[in-house]
Amino acid sequence: MKLLHLDSSALGGHSVSRQLTADIVAQLKRQSPTLEVRYRDLAAQPLPHWAPLADADDPAAILGNQVLEEFQAADTVVIGAPMYNLSISSQLKAWIDRVVVAGQTFRYTANGPEGLAGGKRVIVASSRGGSYHEGPYAAMDFQENYLRAVLGFIGISQVEIVRAEGLAVGDRQKTEALASARASIAALTPQRARAA
Repeated sequence: MKLLHLDSSALGGHSVSRQLTADIVAQLKRQSPTLEVRYRDLAAQPLPHWAPLADADDPAAILGNQVLEEFQAADTVVIGAPMYNLSISSQLKAWIDRVVVAGQTFRYTANGPEGLAGGKRVIVASSRGGSYHEGPYAAMDFQENYLRAVLGFIGISQVEIVRAEGLAVGDRQKTEALASARASIAALTPQRARAA
């Protein structure tokens, strides 16, 4: 089994999403000690934003192919996704633009788009300063809703969210949010291998 671990927060050691992804990966490694983990820090080593390329020898094209291959090889993907200005980080968006590729992870058919990346488990570590899961600000959530939509577009319908929100409201709220997220991590179950 192969796991791809992605972090996209620019906050380094102060990042809640990074703490959560590390805890998720540790939990999955405890359950499956032979799990192969590939790590990519999208903030420390940002991908170039997508642009049409002149040829396949372009370094950006080579890197894009590597990123796509990492994603396709993974059985499980753990994504650290902090909310920045109601959405995801530009670094994470650059990664998404490298893995949502026509003919590779989706295709268009007479009946509309068809996802080709089904069968993967995706766990998103979502962190937000405010509360957007429900209530008056739910309509402003372009982070988790976008990730569910774009992953669904490529065939991944089961996206698990480990959420810590309201982190900037106050110390008590942050403590409760982290405790809730860690309880969700403790409840994660192992994934069975994909059929070949």
